[in-house]
Amino acid sequence: MNRPLLILVTFAFAALTAVAVWQHGVIGIFAWQLQNTAGLQVLVDLVIALGLVCVWMWRDAREQGRRPLPWLLLTLASGSFGPLLYLLTRPPAGR
Repeated sequence: MNRPLLILVTFAFAALTAVAVWQHGVIGIFAWQLQNTAGLQVLVDLVIALGLVCVWMWRDAREQGRRPLPWLLLTLASGSFGPLLYLLTRPPAGR
């Protein structure tokens, strides 16, 4: 994985998240998604995608001798930050 690109995506997503939380609050982000079926579809899609990523993270962490539970809990608590930070701290392939 291209580490500089991953760092850029993580910081850009963190900035967007900070602005959204500042403007709408944590509850407001979810309330916006529950206003209609289009928002609900996006929220469910995110849950499905992160669920699939969690399965991959669990298996990958175990194969590398890392504890998967902290990464899964971080994903449940903060969404995409869990997988992004997991990838940033993952040893490069072949090591």
